[in-house]
Amino acid sequence: MNLLKTLFPLSFRFKPADAVSLVISIIIYLVVGVVIGWVIGLLSAIPVIGLIFGLVGGLIGLYNLVGIALAVLNFLNILK
Repeated sequence: MNLLKTLFPLSFRFKPADAVSLVISIIIYLVVGVVIGWVIGLLSAIPVIGLIFGLVGGLIGLYNLVGIALAVLNFLNILK
């Protein structure tokens, strides 16, 4: 659990059952994903760099998805 709290600090910053903090953390994850996706979309025109940034973008999207899932699980007080 300590490793998850280290890797996903935003998901554990709020108290369980605090809906406002949950919505704020989800919005932050979504905004970061959109901004990085937009930058990667611009850089995808470069052949070699576009492939590398495409892979990095996939990993960042996965990180955002797991972060949102952990935030929801923490909100529902399933994680301790």
